[in-house]
Amino acid sequence: MELMTKSPLQIARSSYQPKMPAALKGSVVLKEGAATQSVADQEDIKKLFPNTYGMPLITFENGNAKEYPVVGVGVILSGGQAPGGHNVISGLYDGLKALNPKNKLYGFKNGPSGLVDHDYVELTDTIIDEYRNTGGFDIIGSGRTKLEEEEQYEKGAEICKKLGINAIVIIGGDDSNTNACVLAEYYVQKKHGIQVIGCPKTIDGDLKNEMIETSFGFDTACKVYSELIGNIQRDANSAKKYWHFIRLMGRSASHIALECALQSQPNICIISEEVEAKNQTLNDVVEEIVQVIVQRADTGLNFGTVLIPEGLIEFIPAMKKLISELNDLLAHNDDFNALQTEDEKRQYVKGLLSPDSCQVYRSLPKGIARQLTLDRDPHGNVQVSLIETEKLLIEMVAKRLAMLKAEGKYKGKFASINHFFGYEGRCAIPSNFDADYTYSLGYTASILISEGKTGYMSSVRNLTAPADEWIAGGVPITMMMNMERRHGKMKPVIQKALVRLDGAPFKYFEKYRKSWADDKLSYIYPGPIQYYGPTEVCDQPSKTLLLEQGK
Repeated sequence: MELMTKSPLQIARSSYQPKMPAALKGSVVLKEGAATQSVADQEDIKKLFPNTYGMPLITFENGNAKEYPVVGVGVILSGGQAPGGHNVISGLYDGLKALNPKNKLYGFKNGPSGLVDHDYVELTDTIIDEYRNTGGFDIIGSGRTKLEEEEQYEKGAEICKKLGINAIVIIGGDDSNTNACVLAEYYVQKKHGIQVIGCPKTIDGDLKNEMIETSFGFDTACKVYSELIGNIQRDANSAKKYWHFIRLMGRSASHIALECALQSQPNICIISEEVEAKNQTLNDVVEEIVQVIVQRADTGLNFGTVLIPEGLIEFIPAMKKLISELNDLLAHNDDFNALQTEDEKRQYVKGLLSPDSCQVYRSLPKGIARQLTLDRDPHGNVQVSLIETEKLLIEMVAKRLAMLKAEGKYKGKFASINHFFGYEGRCAIPSNFDADYTYSLGYTASILISEGKTGYMSSVRNLTAPADEWIAGGVPITMMMNMERRHGKMKPVIQKALVRLDGAPFKYFEKYRKSWADDKLSYIYPGPIQYYGPTEVCDQPSKTLLLEQGK
């Protein structure tokens, strides 16, 4: 038997031709809208971005053919992986070659550090064709180096001039696109003649607004997680003896947890933004879970599923205050770093915290307290993604149920299994929606570059309509910015989009969650992503997008 290097699905997907907006299928003319302003802190943002602030929104329409000058473009994959990144690069490449066959595309390797370290590869037909419609970022690799220093900008300009690169495309999330905007402003100020365009990437779903309806990768990741949740729910309904606590990736916002709940209808789903709005404590969250477990046990149902957003801890107000204090106190704190033992560090922290935060810190299990103080990122921030919230909740729920059993108020059996779904979805083969959307984002970026634009993010809207009716264009990155405290300093950043409690997706969830908690027949089993078949099966966007658009 011949050794296979590709699965049948990989081979079939390589020939898939992504669907595109009608405006991208021929010659394009740009339509400029009114001047824009940032979402908040307008004067502060304008001072920081005098050359790229207030630019108009751009939409593409079909127009007469025109000649474009030859351009060289560099592309960077920044931050965590998201399904569809390869198709952004494919769309960018195809767009550049369609506009002028002499255009060149270079990939900077392993993220922004490739630009600074002059580590690159010229992307050709042979390379691009190998990665069309595939998951992952392995075509050039990704990284988390932040572009924040003038020395980095100048090193980037140096290699761009050497290679004849006129523009850089940064594919990333809110932080990466903030860096893209800073870089665009710097290159305009210094008259380097290098444009910078961003593309909205993150499975977390928190990079969105009226012009960016969703970030790419969210659709695919949620479909992968929802399949797994559905499988677990089928197993739970078969074995009838386990409570599954499932933590879902999503650094801050609860978009993934909410979307997966809409797709699979679990018994319990915690939404961090609701916890914060209700000013709930950790014990309040535990009590809500316990109530559902007790109610189901009363009807003989000693099993179920609980979805937990990764960033829950940060949204519990008392915990949020504690983490904020720890971030400010321990960022680049040499005295703390010099301490040798965990006990010394714990005592040191207690002496610095406010009385309220100190009380919360002392009440935490030692394992969680340790993660808050010792497991920190290079900037000194708490790595919330490493906190095993599902295990913490299982421990607290079990203790509370034991108390209720002793009081005669709970007669069920509680056996738990914990899960974390994150990396399983980040590099999945993109759904048809993400394959189409990302290709269009890349193609759109090629036009923005050829039209001489900088400081823009590639935008494709009207995403619940057929792809032919999608609206392509560009949105000024400054339009999405506000000022926030980062590492003890006020900095311009793209405003994160959290779950809106007055939004249609949450309202739908709120309306039906009680019936999902009580009913053993409410589970939905989404199954694997479908690539072939009727459009209503294969090409549907996320439930979140459909509900947001009133469909």
